[in-house]
Amino acid sequence: MIWLILAAGLGSLLMTAALRRYALARSLLDIPNARSSHSLPTPRGGGVAFVATFLIAALFLGWNGIIAPGLLYGLMGAGGLIALIGFMDDHGHIAARWRLLGHFAAAGWGLYWLGGMPPLSVFGLALAPAALGVVIGLLYLVWLLNLYNFMDGIDGIASIEAICVCMGGGLLYWMTGNTQAIWLPMLLAVTVAGFLFWNFPPARIFMGDAGSGFLGIVLGLLALQAGWINPLLFWGWLILLGVFVVDATFTLIRRLTRGEKVYEAHRSHAYQYASRRHGSHLPVSLSVAAINLLWLLPIAAAVVIMKVDGVLGTLVAYAPLTLLAVKYRAGERE
Repeated sequence: MIWLILAAGLGSLLMTAALRRYALARSLLDIPNARSSHSLPTPRGGGVAFVATFLIAALFLGWNGIIAPGLLYGLMGAGGLIALIGFMDDHGHIAARWRLLGHFAAAGWGLYWLGGMPPLSVFGLALAPAALGVVIGLLYLVWLLNLYNFMDGIDGIASIEAICVCMGGGLLYWMTGNTQAIWLPMLLAVTVAGFLFWNFPPARIFMGDAGSGFLGIVLGLLALQAGWINPLLFWGWLILLGVFVVDATFTLIRRLTRGEKVYEAHRSHAYQYASRRHGSHLPVSLSVAAINLLWLLPIAAAVVIMKVDGVLGTLVAYAPLTLLAVKYRAGERE
């Protein structure tokens, strides 16, 4: 299976190069404007490369019995629909209400095939009854795929986050003896790495909504799958996603309190303020990797191995991230 994953990574790298040439030939460029964090017209839509290679390779894993059918159907249907909606929006425009309807449909599909929310607990108490758990699961998945879109605003950041989360999640599986579950996160990490070769600062192509939304919902579903293996593993994945969850959520709340239209483009996330303060995308994207590896991964491992309460571990992990969000003015008016 390792050869299949490596081949998928190479396929992603080559397909991204082909998509870049196609976008340049057809002038499918992201033109900078007052809300942009880049200064040069840049090809967009490169995320289709890792979407396609991941889904094709996942099919092979499924045919070989490496992935359970329910998980495969959930990922293929939900991820494929979100990528399609994002692709159509990248090449035209879909009204926000119709995008949101599609997001909930994809989340519902994925949640159904995974068997709903895993049996999570908060400080020892069951999280919610089954019906309320479905509502929580839908909101969780829709928010995660949208926040991933919001956080894909500077070169390399969304790709680096996905790779770090998947590698961290794979390590948690290895540490707990669940080695069979490692293949999917490793596949996603390698295919995104193929795209990152072209997206690393300064980016030569952007992933677009098709790629960012796909990453959001697939990572959300992988976290739920982890929760069915061991509820503490879900909290471990949620901790690993902390940089994106805290920045996006903190920014959203502050904008909502001012009555702003949260679906309109803006540059008020902490990572966007940070990139302007430091004059470059590279140190911010690399800092995200450092936070993931040096802070979030050890806490996630401690929660899983030492059986620390998942909510407590998440709060400890998120506390300094919230302070960073305040320091870098997340959600403040531009």
